[in-house]
Amino acid sequence: MRKFNLLVLNEWLKISKKRSNIIPYVILLVLSLAVGYMTRTFAADMYASAADFTADSLQPRGIGQLLAILVIVGTAGIVSREYSQGTIKFLLIRARSRTAILASKYVTVLLYTLSMQVVATVGLFLSGAVFFGLSGGEAGIGEILTSLLYSTVYCTVYATIGFMLGILTKSTGVTIGATIFATTIDKLVISREFYKYVLFPNLNLAAYKDGGAPMQGMTLTFSIILLCIYMTLFLLAGFAVFRRRDVA
Repeated sequence: MRKFNLLVLNEWLKISKKRSNIIPYVILLVLSLAVGYMTRTFAADMYASAADFTADSLQPRGIGQLLAILVIVGTAGIVSREYSQGTIKFLLIRARSRTAILASKYVTVLLYTLSMQVVATVGLFLSGAVFFGLSGGEAGIGEILTSLLYSTVYCTVYATIGFMLGILTKSTGVTIGATIFATTIDKLVISREFYKYVLFPNLNLAAYKDGGAPMQGMTLTFSIILLCIYMTLFLLAGFAVFRRRDVA
């Protein structure tokens, strides 16, 4: 376990040492303030408190979608860049299994996703406190945590898709382009029975809030099960290809 933790730490340092690493976090903080200011200016009655503002803005239809894009851009090259830079050979000659190496990279992706979520939540709450105050409103810590959970699931699925594509294509550009394209069409709804089994309509779990549903016949449990199935398939495909690929 200690050796695996060192692998994760090494991968995290690779990300954190990049000069551009701080940019996504700054974007989130600045955007949080900008959204709060614009909302206060043009729709002052929309939110009654910082909690209301934070809980609503975190959802995938709000800043949550930008969060997914930032996570994709930040982690898309975690595998593919090893191939393009030729460092994959040095990585694999270490006394570590390919499974452990790839698993450490995926854990790092999850940690990066979580760190982005935390920064977004803090930034939105501070912005809400400045522009809407701390008292009043209907939302509380429970609603904020629920929205954070929905956003984390949404971003994690896309991070996993990007992780898989990076392994399959070995191209950071293709990975970023394909995954961001997916985020632009995931709100599309096709009124056909089969579509509820597709990944996209199941991504936004916030749609079940207040008894709603993305499509007729769908439930929260149904979407969670499908997301687990898709995530498992994505990871199995990625690990299978990585373990068998010849890098000589």
